[in-house]
Amino acid sequence: MSRIGKKPVDLPSGVSASLSGQKIEVKGPKGTQSFTATDDVTLTIEENQVKVTPRGKSKRARQQWGMSRTMVQNLVTGVTTGFKKELEIQGVGYRAQMQGNSLKLNLGYSHDVDYVAPEGVTITAPKQTEIVVEGNDPQAVGEVAAQIRDWRRPEPYKGKGIRYKGEFIFRKEGKKK
Repeated sequence: MSRIGKKPVDLPSGVSASLSGQKIEVKGPKGTQSFTATDDVTLTIEENQVKVTPRGKSKRARQQWGMSRTMVQNLVTGVTTGFKKELEIQGVGYRAQMQGNSLKLNLGYSHDVDYVAPEGVTITAPKQTEIVVEGNDPQAVGEVAAQIRDWRRPEPYKGKGIRYKGEFIFRKEGKKK
C-alpha cells in the first residue's frame, strides 16, 4: 500500500480543479497547471479534495498511485506558492546580473555567459553573488537551476563555482611537497 497515495490532496481556498477523463487541471492565483494520469489510477474530486486510487493490484498500478498523487500535489503547490531554487556564486570576480530577460554571468571565461530564461520561469539576481530561480513547475525550475549551475560547477579544492544555497562541497587537500 502506498502511504503517500492514501492521503488526499487538499485544495486551498482560491484554487479550483477540474477533471476530464484522466486529465486534471488546477487553477490558482499563480496560473494554471495540468497533469494527465496513466490508466493505472483513478482521479476523483470530492469536497475540495483530490483523491487518487489504483485500478488493480499490479506493481505498476501501485507505482503510479504514489507518483500521481505527488504530481497533483505539485500542481496545487505550484499555483498557490510556486517553487524556488536559490544559487550562490563563490569565486573572485564571479558575478551575475540581470539584463532584461537575460542573466549575464561573469565566471572567469574569456566571454560573458548570457542565459535567457525560458517561458514560465523567472530569474532574479538580488545580489551579484546570488541567483533566484522561481516558477510554478518544479521540473522546469530545477532544470533551469541545473543548467545555470553547469556553467561553473563547484570545484573541490578551493570551492569556487556556482552551488545551490546550503549545498555542502566536500573539500580536498591540495598537493604536498
